[in-house]
Amino acid sequence: MLFNFLTSLIDQYTFLNVFKYLTFRTGLSVVTSLIIVFLIGGPLIRLFSKKMITGPIRQDGPIDHIINKSGTPTMGGVIIIIGIVLSTLLWADLKNFYVWTLIFVALSLGALGLIDDILKIKYKNARGLKSKFKFFGQVIIGIITLFILIKCTDHEYLNNLYFPFFKNLIWDMGVFFIPFGLFVIIGASNAVNLTDGLDGLATVPVMLVALSFTLISYVVGNTIFSDYLQIQYIPDTGELSIVCGSIVGACLGFLWFNAPPAKIFMGDTGSLSLGGSLAAIAIIVKHEIVLAIIGGLFVLETVSVIIQVVSFKLTGKRIFKMAPIHHHFEKKGWAESTIVIRFWIIAIILALVGLATLKLR
Repeated sequence: MLFNFLTSLIDQYTFLNVFKYLTFRTGLSVVTSLIIVFLIGGPLIRLFSKKMITGPIRQDGPIDHIINKSGTPTMGGVIIIIGIVLSTLLWADLKNFYVWTLIFVALSLGALGLIDDILKIKYKNARGLKSKFKFFGQVIIGIITLFILIKCTDHEYLNNLYFPFFKNLIWDMGVFFIPFGLFVIIGASNAVNLTDGLDGLATVPVMLVALSFTLISYVVGNTIFSDYLQIQYIPDTGELSIVCGSIVGACLGFLWFNAPPAKIFMGDTGSLSLGGSLAAIAIIVKHEIVLAIIGGLFVLETVSVIIQVVSFKLTGKRIFKMAPIHHHFEKKGWAESTIVIRFWIIAIILALVGLATLKLR
């Protein structure tokens, strides 16, 4: 919006050429979404507290959660989504179809999560929307997203799956692209949702993944850097760095309110939207496997739940004291801040490993 307006005035004011640079606009998107979240965060938290928009706490969870976290407002994802969407609309090239695709993903999955959060609040239980309905909603949103990418863009590499560390190992998925794409979108959105169980635990890893894909989007959409790194060049994907920057800024601002002790939780509204958005970005820039590496913490949390469920159904025994795995360490007596910081460190290491694949291909 603002980008398109300012660039239309370049003939009269040549100094506005600076807005053509992706790096400059990415920085602006980070700062803008950060400021927006700062400005609306406090008032919305007070409003949510006044209206008793508070999420129920799992009764089978750690005792201190029931004691210390009860009454904390939820649906903080609304704050994050507003920051992301407004910043993106301001600084991204709105002629870019990939940008609109990501806005659709963020808003639609955010709406699905919002319904889930509202039901939890209304019926005062942690179950919310029935899992089959939530899954169906994710499938529909995923199919629409993939249909848009297939029919409305000129992405010639969309069906390809690239394997990190191997330059020439490429699989043309053909008809398998759609189920694979659905798996990535649904898996990532649910993985972030499962990780969002401690104050600030999901926020920083999401920020690290978004920061990593800010760089990845930029180099994939740049002919010089993509040629130097020997990775596929995909036209127009550089603009996704603006969206990634907006995610980084919004999450950084949200962390101010979400840091222990949290004044608000992001809820399914935020976690589903963020996870799905990052998945869509990875699909567009063709770094889906790298997403699994950089977001390895989310994978770990998800796998711990799968292992727990399968083990209990087959043997009647639980592998972990509680799943997801961050609750296992709580049950073992680790302080919440210790778990969060150590998991952040793991997320940083995984982000560095994932970024290393850009050159080691």
